[in-house]
Amino acid sequence: MPSFEVQSIATVVGGHTQVLDDYQGGVHSIIRLNDEYPLETLQGIEQFSHLTVVWYFHRANSEDVRLHARSPRGDARWPATGTFVHRNHRRPNQLAISFPRLLEADGRDLHVTDLDAVDGTPVLDLAPYFQQMGPRGPFRQPAWPGEMLDPTYWSDASERP
Repeated sequence: MPSFEVQSIATVVGGHTQVLDDYQGGVHSIIRLNDEYPLETLQGIEQFSHLTVVWYFHRANSEDVRLHARSPRGDARWPATGTFVHRNHRRPNQLAISFPRLLEADGRDLHVTDLDAVDGTPVLDLAPYFQQMGPRGPFRQPAWPGEMLDPTYWSDASERP
């Protein structure tokens, strides 16, 4: 199986300090571009409202990977689904994609909200979100993701019980 090495281009600074499933909204964090990249690599990014951020679950380890069907969050109310149907750190490459709102670009610091990564997270890639490259055609999903994530996933973190 081919493998390759990827270097982080930035790091998440601040924001969430604990890995938690819900209440991800309303938290300000910074995506800080690594020093080896010239500032002009961010030129024009402030014109966009949202970013596409690829990041690594750096607090996970290889023992967390689960290559079998299981109920999301271990909750039997939801059907067992395969490893690649989950959006968590238990997938083989332990990568995530988020779409935070860009609040401000300040030098190497991209101030964002609604980034569901934690302080210290390595960012592998980032780009502006282009609406035209989002999903096309009718959207379909089973009921369980909505039951699992609504209404608390993007609830304001200050409302966490």
